[in-house]
Amino acid sequence: MDLKPVIEAVGETIDLAGVAAIVVGIVVATCQFGYRLLARRPAHVAYRRYRKGLGRAILLGLEFLVAGDIIRTVAISPTFAGVGVLAVIVLVRTFLSFSLEVELEGRWPWQAPAEPARYPAGPTPA
Repeated sequence: MDLKPVIEAVGETIDLAGVAAIVVGIVVATCQFGYRLLARRPAHVAYRRYRKGLGRAILLGLEFLVAGDIIRTVAISPTFAGVGVLAVIVLVRTFLSFSLEVELEGRWPWQAPAEPARYPAGPTPA
């Protein structure tokens, strides 16, 4: 039994899921952005959330696309040249993912998230 067509179909399905994640994320983020503008929310807040929504959609899509490339390259044609091309693709997509993550979170991935200030809920006693 030849598994190459099955593996190719799985890889293409995962690629399709990546593209769908990006497209659906763009549509959802754009609709939310329009709603926030129509609801008279501050434009800079709506824009910031819009960018985060777009970035998250792209990050998720990139993860799927990398997984599809890995499955197809390693399982179907594990040649040295194919693995080399895969390595370059993964490096470029990893750099893009890393850059988007830094842009979205405002910190390096190895840094701990900023903790909110711990203030008492009410006024402090005099």
